[in-house]
Amino acid sequence: MSKYAVVNPATGETLSTYPTASDADIAAAVDGAAAAYRDWSRTTTPDDRSALITKVAELHRERRQHLAEIIVREMGKPIGDALGEVDFSADIYQYYADHGPELLEDEPIDLAEGSEGSAVIRKSPMGVLIGIMPWNFPYYQVARFAGPNLMLGNTILLKHAAQCPESAAAIHQIFADAGFPVGAYTNIYATNEQVADIIADPRVQGVSLTGSERAGAAVAEQAGRHLKKVVLELGGSDPFIVLSTDDLDATVQMAVDARLDNSGQSCNGAKRFIVIDDLYDAFVEKFTAAMAEVSPSDPMGEGSGPLGPLSSSTAAENLEDQVSRAVAGGATIATGGTREGTFFAPTVLTGVAPGNDAYYEEFFGPVAQVFRVADEDAAVELANDTPFGLGSYLFTTDEQQAARVADRIEAGMVYVNCVLADSAELPFGGIKRSGSGRELGTLGIDEFVNKKMIRIA
Repeated sequence: MSKYAVVNPATGETLSTYPTASDADIAAAVDGAAAAYRDWSRTTTPDDRSALITKVAELHRERRQHLAEIIVREMGKPIGDALGEVDFSADIYQYYADHGPELLEDEPIDLAEGSEGSAVIRKSPMGVLIGIMPWNFPYYQVARFAGPNLMLGNTILLKHAAQCPESAAAIHQIFADAGFPVGAYTNIYATNEQVADIIADPRVQGVSLTGSERAGAAVAEQAGRHLKKVVLELGGSDPFIVLSTDDLDATVQMAVDARLDNSGQSCNGAKRFIVIDDLYDAFVEKFTAAMAEVSPSDPMGEGSGPLGPLSSSTAAENLEDQVSRAVAGGATIATGGTREGTFFAPTVLTGVAPGNDAYYEEFFGPVAQVFRVADEDAAVELANDTPFGLGSYLFTTDEQQAARVADRIEAGMVYVNCVLADSAELPFGGIKRSGSGRELGTLGIDEFVNKKMIRIA
């Protein structure tokens, strides 16, 4: 049986299967990507590629309903959120289409006094890249990788998650319909072993992975063995720090939104809620009540809420086990903790202490941990007491405190008094075990690039 299959997480029904690529298929895909790099990338201008990427954005918008329904079937995303993901993906492509030519302009270098001639940094493509993408944001994750790199002139092999073969095929078709030549963007239903062979191929110059720590470690090891550039976007256990607020109800609602985004299956979702002592009791009461009001619903239903099923029965079972172990380790369930099939109730845990496994784990689902702290220093210490360093959220009415604490948080991103504020122009990425490198914004186009110095006498 093929490992690539669409299994509706809401029903457990296997809707379709897709054949895994043969070794000959993979060889042909790498050959095609290498040929496209030699020909297409060398004969097109940034303006040419901008026009193609603009068409990709337009096709996402034209096909948004169809594309959204696919990922509802594949991973259970509520239809409203699925439509939003398609729209955001289109925005990312449009950002690079609009700004790419400017971002790729030569950068003059001021020569030392007395030097004659000139020097510039020219941003050139590197070659064939392989992207390994996850199931939780099937379009958005691809856009972050493909948009800037195709704008640059790199060519792409894309290995999507095994449960997202239909969306993977739909994305491939969009690039073909937009006018990209064969080999510029190629979907491959590859095995892990085939991916390792691709990384080893001397024509492949880099690899980008969004996924688990385990997958990131394996890919980084393979990339390092073959001296390939790698970008990793891995897990997170983002802190949501509340030090002061003028509107506790609004802050609580943002806490709920940040925890339940994508049914709690977001790497940069708020997961650890760290609340100053004098606000703690009121926050817990309101937050627990607000989480308890949310019920999982049919992701395809009209007016479906923010919470659908988890991505698979395995994901739901693993989350249930995590919660059970957390309780066994001394945590208290303030609300939730139950599941029905793949539908998991919004859950709030208190009393999670450093000796509890849950203290250092990422909960990939609608489970929140709430902590009481005495002051700013204790909040920062707790926020940083994690192996992860992806994003973070800070709520305070004190501008000086905001600047001070934001500087002290060990994370790749800090959002002050806001949530769900991602945008195409804002770089995305983390530190520590959350990975390395950046996507989106001006930094996203600088990862897989040859910054070639040209000195003219």
